[in-house]
Amino acid sequence: MRYRWNLIRFGLISFLILLSVALTLFSYNNALDYVHPRRLQPPSGDELLAHGIEYRDIELLTSDGIRLSAWYTPPQNGVVILVAHGHASVRPIDFYLLFAEQGYGVLAWDFRGHGASEGDTVTFGYTETRDVEAALDFALAQSDVERVGAWGGSMGAVSVILTAARRPEIEAIIADSPFATLEDELEHQIPVLGMRELIRFFAERETGMNVDLVRPLDVIGDISPRPVFIIQGMGDMRIPQDSARRLYDAAGEPRWLWTEAEPVHMNMYTYYQTRYTKKVSEFFREFLLE
Repeated sequence: MRYRWNLIRFGLISFLILLSVALTLFSYNNALDYVHPRRLQPPSGDELLAHGIEYRDIELLTSDGIRLSAWYTPPQNGVVILVAHGHASVRPIDFYLLFAEQGYGVLAWDFRGHGASEGDTVTFGYTETRDVEAALDFALAQSDVERVGAWGGSMGAVSVILTAARRPEIEAIIADSPFATLEDELEHQIPVLGMRELIRFFAERETGMNVDLVRPLDVIGDISPRPVFIIQGMGDMRIPQDSARRLYDAAGEPRWLWTEAEPVHMNMYTYYQTRYTKKVSEFFREFLLE
């Protein structure tokens, strides 16, 4: 009987050890996938030229020495819009065209660890603010630029909010699908207790980031009296559904909010292209041109 019990106990302990090892390895690999996303090929500029938009290939240098691949179109109206893409993406053609065709200057880049830019880790806004600042500094150095606004999607929206909170030169911000805090985002994406803590540990160790410091919710109020426009589809399963409302409630005036029931993450433009174009155009026109 004792032998049988010892055998069962040994088997149980062995199973728990194997389960712990498997959970650790799974969490480690997931952490690497988050902070080292697969690189996408940057889009060709031929589509811009096909729409009559002239642009320059430029290189931005961040404060920590990362070289970023970017496009720049000078403004016809004195205003440049910074266009900041999301996680595991690249500079977006559609939003570049949306603003450039209205006479805005546009500066769009591949974040570090993305596209044709240097860097091999992604921190969901922790270091990406340096990329936004490099773009902002380039725009401000151009003689024909009088004002700067910014559009950001997902991680790009978070990075723009964090940067604008301390850089008043960004005078109007559109944030499409930002999370309120990275901690909330992790809890939403990884609901399994234990696995979440392991993924966070490995991600922080791999990148040097601090999840607790990526909290646009805490700083969005510092942007006021500059305007903020927050957009989110309620079909979004990538971020908590209350993200836009929490950020809106924490923001100061002037503030705009637009939500719809159906669209998934970063799909408001796809679902409502005409309305989206009208709303963001009205926002930038009111706060940057009038």
